[in-house]
Amino acid sequence: MNFSSEIGMPADYAELLDSLKSRVRGARVQAQRTVNTLVIELYWSLGKDILARQDQHGWGSGVINQLAADLRLAFPDMKGLSARNLQYMTAMVRAWGGQSNVPQLVAHLPWGHIRTILDKSGTAEERDWYAGAAVQYGWSRNVLLNMMMSRSMERNGAAPSNFTSQLAAPDSELAQQMAKDPYNFEFLGLSGEVAERDLENALTSRITETLRELGPGFSFVGRQVHFDVDGDDYFVDLLFFHIEQLRYVVIELKTGRFQPEHAGKLNFYVALVDDVLRREYHNETVGILICGTKNDRSVRYSLGRSTSPMAVAAYTYDKLPAAEQRALPDEGHLVAALEWAEPDAQPDADPEDVKGSSSLP
Repeated sequence: MNFSSEIGMPADYAELLDSLKSRVRGARVQAQRTVNTLVIELYWSLGKDILARQDQHGWGSGVINQLAADLRLAFPDMKGLSARNLQYMTAMVRAWGGQSNVPQLVAHLPWGHIRTILDKSGTAEERDWYAGAAVQYGWSRNVLLNMMMSRSMERNGAAPSNFTSQLAAPDSELAQQMAKDPYNFEFLGLSGEVAERDLENALTSRITETLRELGPGFSFVGRQVHFDVDGDDYFVDLLFFHIEQLRYVVIELKTGRFQPEHAGKLNFYVALVDDVLRREYHNETVGILICGTKNDRSVRYSLGRSTSPMAVAAYTYDKLPAAEQRALPDEGHLVAALEWAEPDAQPDADPEDVKGSSSLP
């Protein structure tokens, strides 16, 4: 057997250790997901039975409170049996149609995610959209709350574009879904007038939050990416690669109002990146111009004559003065406060949040 002379271990020991550790981690994650699904299925069955009796016999809060007290007495080590949680269980069943079994989408969500969706969504469409996105992209509860508070569903795919005329379906629909309007840059902590370079610096210095706002699949390539065209120098503000759609995405920043010449410049940059960087297995490069304000009719006239697939979106940031923003609690504190808001000051522990894989780097 071949042993390393330095530590007296087999030469393939490190490789074996990595393999075993990977298997243990995978088994732990699978166990957590299985436990979570079983808990949600239990909550669904409890909520279904309670809801049926509420509808038949007009149960009020007094009966729910007594039921919670008796269940806690019977199962003192079990979290999650408070009156408030029992009410959430019935709300879950009512929200997702009262099916006999828990819908598969809901079964894959941690309980804290389900409660957040029930609290913050107003329609069935919103509930399903945020539940699906949270499962698909492995959002933590804080990320889910952020996405719901910033109305991500309404902004997703809303930017005016020429994708339908420049890209074949279904490629055009996919490209449209990654162009929001407006982009929410409140996480930058900016206020008042800012220069384009300052906005660019802020976005790249907070690249994790920027990627999250752009949406799943975006990977950062670089800023002020240089291209030499026969001695002429050009610099792309921000360059990304969308991993899921296999395409480069050129983003140009304008802090002022949209002007038609902005579309011409972006059109040139998209063509340049497409010619120089794109490989045969990549999809067509697209461009997104993000500006302070825009007239959608002017945008559509400008994009109608552009030969590159592009979208134009506005952005927003800090709507409150900096002092007031600093005085506000962050989302983590808000979630913690909500979790401790039980009448008996006894928090209900959620099943451990199972963080799925994310396409964000």
